[in-house]
Amino acid sequence: MDLLRRLTLSLTFVVSAAPLAAQVTSETLQTSAGAVQVSAVVTGLDTPWGFGFLPDGKIVLTEREGDVLLITPGQSAVTLRNPPQVTVDGQGGLLDVLVPRDFAQSRTLFFTHAKRQGRGSGTAVTKATLDADGTSLSNHQTIFEIEPGSSGGRHFGSRIVEAPDGTLFVTVGDRGDRPSAQDRSLHNGSVLRITKDGDVPADNPFAQTPGVQPEIWSYGHRNPQGAAIDARGQLWVNEHGARGGDEVNRIAKGANFGWPVISYGKHYSGRSIGEGTTKDGMQQPEKFWDPSIAPSGMAFYDNGSIGSWNGDMFVGSLKFDYIARLEGSPLREAEQIQGESTQRVRDIRQGPSGDLWFLSIGNGALYRMSIPGS
Repeated sequence: MDLLRRLTLSLTFVVSAAPLAAQVTSETLQTSAGAVQVSAVVTGLDTPWGFGFLPDGKIVLTEREGDVLLITPGQSAVTLRNPPQVTVDGQGGLLDVLVPRDFAQSRTLFFTHAKRQGRGSGTAVTKATLDADGTSLSNHQTIFEIEPGSSGGRHFGSRIVEAPDGTLFVTVGDRGDRPSAQDRSLHNGSVLRITKDGDVPADNPFAQTPGVQPEIWSYGHRNPQGAAIDARGQLWVNEHGARGGDEVNRIAKGANFGWPVISYGKHYSGRSIGEGTTKDGMQQPEKFWDPSIAPSGMAFYDNGSIGSWNGDMFVGSLKFDYIARLEGSPLREAEQIQGESTQRVRDIRQGPSGDLWFLSIGNGALYRMSIPGS
């Protein structure tokens, strides 16, 4: 990153230096819970993808082109030296980041990214240590990469979340190769479960199944770009459909979620996909959208200051520029939270104080959503 952009990011917290014309630094939105204040924490971001909170309140944030930022709210943003080595390939690049629960002891961060594999590229996981002075990453180790063979710049996934038992769930798209999501000799189109060293947990469903990649936890996914674990420890994933058929799925061990055999969407040509919407042995989504909203980041709201939202799911829309609030059983979209700040929402998380935070690609900004005056 050049010096001018370093200064712009650093000064944004103080004077919102050099904002783009499309950016909004603060606005009040009307929601089902009343008025909420949305405030930019940092602007001037270049294709932001994921973020997470350190125990001391600082924020680590990824940009798809390869930069990792360390943000101190109200003070400064630092571009970390020695970021992971990534391949920028269409939708691929530096993608998600996970701050594990043991970060205070380990100072380890986990990143998902595109990695060069021969003539193509695939989704990989690299861990690195944040140095004590908070300026650089070191001790890089790529602990996992998908089985080589993919090409093109589409459908990398890719979220990473920590399970209650400390293992890692990683989402991988079908890489634009639809049949591969049903081919368990590949990792394409799956949710994976690995240890923090990249090993296969012994209780994975296919750990002892010949011809099946042992990291696979579930399969038959198209392009899962959101993942979160609810208060009960249940993993949920959202994924892009084709034309229609975006899904929210409650992930089950060893389950087949059907892509591309069943789908609620259609090919972009208008032709039907697969065999219909149901088939024995294949899971149904908890929620699907038609038309597609292009869902991305996902978070559950727990013990926040807005009591009526507790337990609800929040999902960012890349296509229609809003944050969806989902609730109930069956799961339904109860509300669309929308404003100038919610342009192409890539990621959404609940912060340490209970507020919702989200990344807008359209504005190149990280925002905090809170009750006015809090």
